[in-house]
Amino acid sequence: MLYSPLQSSAHAQQPTGSIPTVTGTPMGAIVALYLDEARPQEVVYAGPSSYLYPRVGLILAGQELPAYGYSDDQSWIQIYYPGVPGSVAWVYAPYVKVVKLGPMPKISAPPTPTLATTPIVDIDPTLMAAYTTPIVPTRLPTFTAPAPLAIATFSNDQINVNRIPMGFLIFAFGFMGAFGALISFLRGR
Repeated sequence: MLYSPLQSSAHAQQPTGSIPTVTGTPMGAIVALYLDEARPQEVVYAGPSSYLYPRVGLILAGQELPAYGYSDDQSWIQIYYPGVPGSVAWVYAPYVKVVKLGPMPKISAPPTPTLATTPIVDIDPTLMAAYTTPIVPTRLPTFTAPAPLAIATFSNDQINVNRIPMGFLIFAFGFMGAFGALISFLRGR
């Protein structure tokens, strides 16, 4: 057979070593976020506190993650969370369930991060005076005693005998009015 460049085939060299494959299983416990329609995801933090450490990501309901251990008070769990420094994050323990039991030691909290801004300690008094409202002292009210209480007194009716009884006056004026109405009626006929 003659050698022809069009009909020749090249065979690539096959590797002689083996290709490494990942066959290991994660060691330790596995935790998953509870399946809850009201809470489909949960925030994970850089440390075991929602107000001392920043948020670093989210985990979804049903997502299983390896757990490294508990916080000192056992209210937070440190989990494997790729993509953040150290590939660890903390999740609030009541929100997750342990899917696979394994060793979960107590882990002390990482140091709290430094603030992004530095608070001003030395404030210029002149600048501070420009933005504060001065407090003007006022005179306090004084106590004034109330006027003396005057209690009304009534005279006894039996002492004054020269008065005409009020019922007699009403009866007399009523009689005079009725007599006048009778005269008017008789005159109109």
